[in-house]
Amino acid sequence: MLNQGWRALVGVALALAAVALPAAARPYKAEYALSIMPDAGTPWGKGTQLWADMVRERTHGRINIRLHTGASLVGGDQTREFSALRQGVIDMAVGSTINWSSAIPEFNVFSLPFLLRGCRSLDALTQGEVGRELFRRVEEQGVVPLAWGENGFRQLSNSRRPIRAPEDMRGLRFRVVGSLLFNDIFTALGAVPTQMTWNDAMRALRARKIDGQENPITVFNNVRLDTLGQRFITVWDYVADPIVFSVNRQVWDSWTPQDRDIVRDAAIEAARFEVTLAREDAMSGGSAAWDDLAARGVKVIRLTPEQRQRFVDATRPVYAKWKALVGRDLVDKAEAAVRDEVTTAKLNEPDVRR
Repeated sequence: MLNQGWRALVGVALALAAVALPAAARPYKAEYALSIMPDAGTPWGKGTQLWADMVRERTHGRINIRLHTGASLVGGDQTREFSALRQGVIDMAVGSTINWSSAIPEFNVFSLPFLLRGCRSLDALTQGEVGRELFRRVEEQGVVPLAWGENGFRQLSNSRRPIRAPEDMRGLRFRVVGSLLFNDIFTALGAVPTQMTWNDAMRALRARKIDGQENPITVFNNVRLDTLGQRFITVWDYVADPIVFSVNRQVWDSWTPQDRDIVRDAAIEAARFEVTLAREDAMSGGSAAWDDLAARGVKVIRLTPEQRQRFVDATRPVYAKWKALVGRDLVDKAEAAVRDEVTTAKLNEPDVRR
């Protein structure tokens, strides 16, 4: 009886010891799955691959990361990526704030129509109080956010006609991402929005079942949307799409503090590299990418301030509705950050009167 009792006590002690075993003492996985939506040739893909490569090299192979493109780990449905990351189906991800907004509604702040005024205003949000608050929301969901990257400002393309005013969009069918905010924006502009995955959108564009789509110019060029009949691009910079370098919380806790520092530092470096790539040739001014589009027969329409204001006015009710849904306090902070950046930029402009 004593032997049986002793064995039982030892068993309980071992079980308790296993539960109390520090996370960092658990064995590492042979391979960690890292998910992204686009392919490896985009700035997004190149920045993500750099992150994986740096981590593998700096940890001497302790953390071996495999990149999975096309949201393949969630069957191509990018809107499910964050849930899969949170649940541990995916170990790591560099995900779009638009695609993750169904889980974190506050991410819709970047999609409020015409809130942002260029890259510096976007930086004012991601690198300031708004960005820190959004990272706290991500952490509350069981995911560790490490750095902000960027998919870019989204432009409008279609196969039917030049678009210079909201009336030009009337009746046109546009693929939009899986956020009801985008449905509201395009409906307010007189278009017919259709939510679908990117893979479905490519097929629909090829079959002429939809007329257009909206994406950063880097995406347009990478997949050669002009070969799918997208002959007109309107540069309107109506929303931006930051991306987040992230790790599942349990995976993060399983690493040593030293390896966590390596992963975080590598994410910050890779994100800076990725943002530089995303902004290269994607500014509204003339550049090689835009010149190449013209050479391929794509008509690029640049809105005048007056033309752009008509789109702003047409979407103000949508902005007001979604400001309440996103959270007035957060949006107020975002608006203040944008105003401050615009004011600073004006003060720094050279005095051309001299």
